[in-house]
Amino acid sequence: MQLGMIGLGRMGGNMAKRIAAAGHEVVGYDHSPESDRTVASLKELVAALKAPRLVWVMVPAGEATDSTINELAELLQPGDMIIDGGNSRYTDDARHAAELEPKGIHFMDCGVSGGVWGIDRGYALMVGGNKDDFETARPIFEALKPEGDSGLVLAGPVGGGHFAKMVHNGIEYGMMQAFGEGFATMVKSDLVDDPAAVMSSWRDGSVVQSWL
Repeated sequence: MQLGMIGLGRMGGNMAKRIAAAGHEVVGYDHSPESDRTVASLKELVAALKAPRLVWVMVPAGEATDSTINELAELLQPGDMIIDGGNSRYTDDARHAAELEPKGIHFMDCGVSGGVWGIDRGYALMVGGNKDDFETARPIFEALKPEGDSGLVLAGPVGGGHFAKMVHNGIEYGMMQAFGEGFATMVKSDLVDDPAAVMSSWRDGSVVQSWL
């Protein structure tokens, strides 16, 4: 497949490389001329893609995402699709979908987890949208997710992916807080000589193992 990737930072840049490594053609755009972008504007990105186009937006949530989607809405054609893979608020997704629908442009949201390790390990993907659109974009999702049967889910309709990612982030922050408190407890104890070594020992075989 062809994919337009907008935003080639720490996440988007690595995701573009993983997708390309799977055999897909990636046309990349970023504001920074020092990035690995292949085009210098959104207009050039759209022109470089064959219809129906698939464009993944991986920029900061809020104004940056809104302005990018608004500009794409004026450049894309009916039948094209936008996937918002950033950390947008789930309530923004319904608004984007409603604004794009009269133009015949499809929209999905995708919560992405994997950090800088995702380029090698793969990414967990929580998608919001309809099943037909999901199947259209599945080859890209399959290129991004880890090997095996897990890591990819159609969580629900538009907004469902970012809602699931919001819950995921809440769990993540809770885990990090627990790790921090556990480490601090060992530091204050006279019975543990090396708290860091203890936490490292939990990385394999432990019920609390995590690369967090």
